[in-house]
Amino acid sequence: MESGRAPNVSAHGATIPVVGYGTMLYPEPERAVGLIAHAIEYGYRHIDTARKYGSEQWVGEAIRGSGVPRDELWVTTKVTEENAKADDFARSVDTSLQTLGLDYVDLLLIHWPQPSVPLEETLEALAKAKRDGLTRHIGVSNFTVALLDEAVAKCSEQIVTNQVEYHAYLRQDKLLTACARHGLFVTCYAPVARTRLLDDPVITEIGTAHGKTAAQVALRWLVQQPQLVVVPRAVEFSEIEEDIDLFDFELSDDEMSRIGALRDKNIRIVDPEARRPVWDEG
Repeated sequence: MESGRAPNVSAHGATIPVVGYGTMLYPEPERAVGLIAHAIEYGYRHIDTARKYGSEQWVGEAIRGSGVPRDELWVTTKVTEENAKADDFARSVDTSLQTLGLDYVDLLLIHWPQPSVPLEETLEALAKAKRDGLTRHIGVSNFTVALLDEAVAKCSEQIVTNQVEYHAYLRQDKLLTACARHGLFVTCYAPVARTRLLDDPVITEIGTAHGKTAAQVALRWLVQQPQLVVVPRAVEFSEIEEDIDLFDFELSDDEMSRIGALRDKNIRIVDPEARRPVWDEG
């Protein structure tokens, strides 16, 4: 049944499919394994999970049932900020691997910055996980420019990505520039602004011109930019198929600019008061 396949981007020795399947927030948990399995069957080779999502067990079950060789799949997971201390971090990684039923993940991220724990301590735990073979690559998530600069400078192993909220309603120019300066790829979560982009008249008009859905246009706008990876969430088989079928059309320069202008709305969807850093503006 395999149909959708995504090209790759590379950074610092990491080669990752530009479209992954995000596994956060399943309204019907009993369908989770089937949805993840469908994504793999349809051609996804990149699955994004996290301890905080509670989806690692489902991801592991879907992978084991897929028949796809482990080395053909890219699996990302994350350590939550509650486990930023070194010992807690190590236990979280072990728990993730046990829950996934895997010997290693392809990418391990610090999920959110934790100001109450020295960043050096968390970074060293992250680097140790790589040296111990528990992950092939490492990165961060929700890091501002200042935090990213600090992490790259202080981490003893190479960081390959910063996973952040980015979509056509949020300007992230400063952060994208910082990631490019460090040679990282950017992983974009909430890439359709948690469905808000799906009713935007600019997006829908461009979609009609290409015979594509609003979601496909919003995702294509991202992956058509250099070194961007998207991890959309989908809870229907049709959405899973739609989200990866992005590579049989191309947006014109004018269409890219029209969509890019929507970023002036500056709508941030994920902004948890308890753990957000001071975001970069623009």
